[in-house]
Amino acid sequence: MQLKQADASAIAEAAALLRQGRLVAFPTETVYGLGADAHNAEAVRGIFAAKGRPADHPLIVHIAEAAQLDDWATHIPQAARQLAAQFWPGPLALVLPKQAAVPEVVTGGQQTVALRVPGHPVALALLRAFGGGIAAPSANRFCRISPTHAAHVADELGDAVAMILDGGPCQVGVESTIVDLSGTQPRLLRPGHISPAALEAVLGQSLLLPEAAPSSDIRAPGMMAVHYAPSTPALRCAPERLQTQAQALLATHPHIGVLAYQQNLPADPRLHILTLPTAAADYAQALYAALRTLDALPLARILVEQPPQTEAWRAVNDRLNKATTWLD
Repeated sequence: MQLKQADASAIAEAAALLRQGRLVAFPTETVYGLGADAHNAEAVRGIFAAKGRPADHPLIVHIAEAAQLDDWATHIPQAARQLAAQFWPGPLALVLPKQAAVPEVVTGGQQTVALRVPGHPVALALLRAFGGGIAAPSANRFCRISPTHAAHVADELGDAVAMILDGGPCQVGVESTIVDLSGTQPRLLRPGHISPAALEAVLGQSLLLPEAAPSSDIRAPGMMAVHYAPSTPALRCAPERLQTQAQALLATHPHIGVLAYQQNLPADPRLHILTLPTAAADYAQALYAALRTLDALPLARILVEQPPQTEAWRAVNDRLNKATTWLD
């Protein structure tokens, strides 16, 4: 495994590795992706092997520009063109009926494909140098914490990756918003940095939200009930119960981690406290790195203070709901 600063030479080398059917990890604005040539079925199978990912879980194909939509999708509605024009490059993936040439290993056996143009200069430079689509889920073990720094990828996947392009910390910090446009009404499959309200303003119609239509036939990344989770058991509680729950855990465990939002706990050498920002976007950007920091310590439990349950926090709460267990 090579870990290289993402300069022009390293990007050219990474593109050559992709053409050889090798795996390359690269930064996007959301999280680091584990990439393979999306038209090389054997290379894509390498992603599933490296992650321990079930074969029926589809991947997102990253493309260099919206004009390439027609290379991968068919029956593209005007809504897809509108969303691409407004939000690409950026943290939005669109699910559309796939072209026949798209390998089913990429789509988890489905007849739809998820596409996005990432909003990170290194990702875009790699896509242009490679000249094709790159299938890329997050560069971590299946259902574990997504990586937002190159070192996270190296720690978790090591030699399963031919090269890691280091483009610094990811600026969004949670995975892309996913919208399914393959049906009669746009459907939000995964919340992200781009809010439902922003999407609806462009579409001129309402989105079907996961809570309104939870039994979608479309499988998409991040839809598992347990996902984004640390190895250390992680628990979540209301802000007013944070101190009580911390003390209750310390009665039976020698050391616990606390991911706080705004509550101040009394100093205690048995508590390892990280306090995240109070703005939703800043919290999201810091979340995975903070969870990884606590997960690396010899802790019995991680206790997370529930942040606000408002629309601005939808993406953060989606990740926390899947990474933690609620404490009454």
